[in-house]
Amino acid sequence: MSGAVLVAVAAAIGNLLQGWDNATIAGAVLYVKREFNLESEPTIEGLIVAMSLIGATCITTCSGGISDWLGRRPMLIISSILYFLSGLVMLWSPNVYILLLARLLDGFGVGLAVTLVPVYISETAPPEIRGLLNTLPQFTGSIGMFLSYCMVFGMSLMTLPNWRLMLGVLSIPSLAYFALTIFFLPESPRWLVSKGRMSEAKKVLQRLRGREDVAGEMALLVEGLGVGGETSIEEYIIGPANEDIEDNDISADKDRIKLYGPEDGLSWVARPVTGQSTLGIVSRHGSIANQSALGLVDPLVTLFGSVHEKAPETGSMRSALFPHFGSMFSVGGNQARNEEWDEESVAREGDDYQSDGAGADSDDNLQSPLISRQTTSVEKDMVPAAHGSLTSMRQGSLMQAGEQGSMGIGGGWQLAWKWSEKEGRDGKKEGGFKRIYLHQEGVPGSRRGSLVSLPGAEAPADSEYVQAAALVSQPALYSKELMKQHPVGPAMVHPAETAKGPSWNDLFEPGVKHALVVGVGIQILQQFSGINGVLYYTPQILEQAGVGVLLSNLGISSSSASLLISGITTLLMLPSIAVAMRLMDIAGRRSLLLATIPVLIMSLLVLVIGSVVKMGNIVHAAVSTVSVVLYFCFFVMGFGPVPNILCAEIFPTRIRGICIAMCALTFWICDIIVTYSLPVLLKSIGLAGVFGMYAVVCVISWVFVFLKVPETKGMPLEVITEFFSVGAKQVEASKNN
Repeated sequence: MSGAVLVAVAAAIGNLLQGWDNATIAGAVLYVKREFNLESEPTIEGLIVAMSLIGATCITTCSGGISDWLGRRPMLIISSILYFLSGLVMLWSPNVYILLLARLLDGFGVGLAVTLVPVYISETAPPEIRGLLNTLPQFTGSIGMFLSYCMVFGMSLMTLPNWRLMLGVLSIPSLAYFALTIFFLPESPRWLVSKGRMSEAKKVLQRLRGREDVAGEMALLVEGLGVGGETSIEEYIIGPANEDIEDNDISADKDRIKLYGPEDGLSWVARPVTGQSTLGIVSRHGSIANQSALGLVDPLVTLFGSVHEKAPETGSMRSALFPHFGSMFSVGGNQARNEEWDEESVAREGDDYQSDGAGADSDDNLQSPLISRQTTSVEKDMVPAAHGSLTSMRQGSLMQAGEQGSMGIGGGWQLAWKWSEKEGRDGKKEGGFKRIYLHQEGVPGSRRGSLVSLPGAEAPADSEYVQAAALVSQPALYSKELMKQHPVGPAMVHPAETAKGPSWNDLFEPGVKHALVVGVGIQILQQFSGINGVLYYTPQILEQAGVGVLLSNLGISSSSASLLISGITTLLMLPSIAVAMRLMDIAGRRSLLLATIPVLIMSLLVLVIGSVVKMGNIVHAAVSTVSVVLYFCFFVMGFGPVPNILCAEIFPTRIRGICIAMCALTFWICDIIVTYSLPVLLKSIGLAGVFGMYAVVCVISWVFVFLKVPETKGMPLEVITEFFSVGAKQVEASKNN
């Protein structure tokens, strides 16, 4: 776990450099225009500041596709090089045109960092602390701004401030960032798996998680390579296996799945609830869309919400069923195999692979090809293996109680497979494996608002049975198309065969389109929520509050006072971001947005009233100052970090780079529009009109979040994308009906 934290901190330095650059240019431009006589040429002055935005926008258009092809880590290395080169060129800058070129290079580095650091952290962080770690870029960016303001303020007190030195200092921390990206940061394990480089991905995961057994997460990463596909929601009752029943007898009930716990001799049986849930099952009790807010709330939001509502309580006496949601699906026997899967080995291993179970023609005791240290078995109809019974396997304890299980995939989710058969068109039975994402519901037998609860799903209140919801879908390792090519073992293909490059057709999958609406929408609303306007107005407000007079009495010039005020404003953000880091994985992304946006609305309304209603200077300054401080503090707790966190979580691995680039491009375009429309709006509708417009946007934002943005805290990325697929298809089904 500490490995993932250190990697996230190192990656977030890219955002520290972005914050450093933003603050530095704000101070340095005062001295640049003096040297180059730009007072009469506001266009060139504006270009010096805007060139970074232009560069970031341009590089973002291609950064996603390149990162999907080249990798996340190489793009972060390139970002650090661009930061370094831009710092050197700004330090030199003999004329304004060279300075513009340097600012363009700097924008390229900023664009890559802002786009890819959240993606990189999301792909390397464990689900339980992914929100905390992905708030680090916001925190380090603000630290960079504060440190830069302090540096520029100190240099502004000099007799002849050197703006070249102010801008060129960027090359020093960028060197440290370059060293970290080269020597410390690993490649994203999800990207490695998407390219079929299983051995490398396993080593990276072991380093990030600090343990040898990463079999479950490796399997999860492979399963996450698919885009779209048919997914159903099912519900299981899980309870202790009857020790009087022989393992052979389990095969009499083909719907039963045998589960294994971490303790020696502990086993459980999962039984699907009669009348298994499918995408349309919710309509039996009324569709999801009709269950809340008169059908206005996105079914996806309700679907995600049901998972968090029914999460198991910490310290429950029944937690023994899911101790840390440890491995319940793994079997400890048959550990002789030790494959090192990688793309180079496909050809030689694909032909002569033999199952550890019966003959090559049997599906008995199928071994997952990903598991090397602790082989996982998925038994067709639970028939005993030829090389040892299930009972003997169970006696080989997988791990000590309390450790993360090999099939635990984080956030209380489990990964398993089951064998299912259905009758084809020709009347013949067709069999295949189904992948299951399994999640325990909070109260045994509870049906409080569950979207997938069915009649007969309740277990006795005093029993040791647990109700669990499951997402059941076609596994990435069992595809009819792939099976015709390079089968490995009796029923699954080599993981490298599932690795496909990004395809533009994937963008039209219902789940991906749904996620793009959420991602692009939240980015647009964030930029138009007023943060740039409040930043622009803050020095004026603090000046009215008497801060400027106080500083001038101390002998500080107006330009230096402006920098100091900006630094103080940035410093106020840091405690709020720290609070957001703590709450991001406890309260959740959606909850933070719904709680903080109303404060933004109230702050903006107070600023509007203060601009319209005449009040004393002291009262006006005090009210405005409090409103601005509250706005900043609550913005960085919610609307600041959450959009980037969400966008890095909701897209499938195969096209995550492309999708995140589309969201980032939206961010930069809106940033440019808001920045350059602000002076025009101030002249046309005045300060009260501008803040009133921002308040209206914040109201729209709250409604959008309430209706469209799901809660993703604590869920594996692959499960999140699976939920988007299910929810999008439910929406389409409800429209067709």
